[in-house]
Amino acid sequence: MAQMMKAAVFVEPGRIEIDERQVPNIGPNDALIRITTTTICGTDVHILKGEYPVEKGLIVGHEPVGVIEKLGSSVTGYREGQRVIAGAICPSFTSYACQDGCSAQDGGHGGHGYKPMGGWRFGNTIDGAQAEYLVVPDAQANLAPVPDGLSDEQVLMCPDIMSTGFAGAEAAGIRIGDSVAVFAQGPIGLCATAGARLRGAGMIIAVDGVDERLTMAKQLGADVTLDFRKVDVVDEILKLTGGRGVDASIEALGLQSTFEAALRVIKPGGTLSSLGVYSEDLHIPLGAFAAGLGDHKIITSLCPGGKERMRRLMQMTDSGRVDLGPMVTHHYALDDIAEAYDLFSHQRDGVLKVAIRPGG
Repeated sequence: MAQMMKAAVFVEPGRIEIDERQVPNIGPNDALIRITTTTICGTDVHILKGEYPVEKGLIVGHEPVGVIEKLGSSVTGYREGQRVIAGAICPSFTSYACQDGCSAQDGGHGGHGYKPMGGWRFGNTIDGAQAEYLVVPDAQANLAPVPDGLSDEQVLMCPDIMSTGFAGAEAAGIRIGDSVAVFAQGPIGLCATAGARLRGAGMIIAVDGVDERLTMAKQLGADVTLDFRKVDVVDEILKLTGGRGVDASIEALGLQSTFEAALRVIKPGGTLSSLGVYSEDLHIPLGAFAAGLGDHKIITSLCPGGKERMRRLMQMTDSGRVDLGPMVTHHYALDDIAEAYDLFSHQRDGVLKVAIRPGG
């Protein structure tokens, strides 16, 4: 009789429910991971609401921490029982985009069928991590051993939001002494704030409207916090920079209003680094864009994946240079994931990230 497992399944817009599924088989290049901790991402909420389409019946989630249960015959250098993570983006490193240095865009392996976000497979094109077991494809390229002494919660941010937030800071080209404004201090924005500090920013301005998030932004490296409910953020940022504008802004929400504000505060020659997932068309105001004459750069980033990226992020955690464990504010058993989705999607009780454990 096939072994069964519990999993969070997308049923229809507005419904993600726990279901019984068979523990999946693996191929020669795969690994089966027993999930010990996972979490809910803002993108999962987009899926729940029907704003990002996935197939009905798909197991959702893309942030796995676990233990190797079984290895495919072609996977070497790992052992069963080893603690590992895998990135939310799990590239094969065989696509043109991937071999051209963009591991997040690992779609289209022969010139056909390419689509942006092709490297995002867990909970998008294949079953995801909000389950008792997960198949990691191309395991040789994607399994990253967890250093001894690091807890699940300390590495839980690495697969997605840490990699994404840091990518936003990296793409912004932040130099030592730069001024940086980070719009929205949700989980990804907070990681972008932490990344800006690690990149050597001289002044980091964090923008949000939730007190707990602004407090956490201070802990992670923000020098100034601005509450958009109380001040005109664009005016305040221009005052803080003596009218020069910031060297870089990072947009981490995905709204027209935050994108436009992030564009209005960058200096001539500055960079807008966009991390938001947008659900509607964006419009670029003529003045904010300086009629196309401002030498501005607008760059987007998707979460870099692969075992080397994960190793680097865990190294930063292991060294003590960054600790994102405090971002885990709530804990739920997998059986109670519907309640966790309700809390997270409505942003109640100061929630930042929830730890979901199949074992409770």
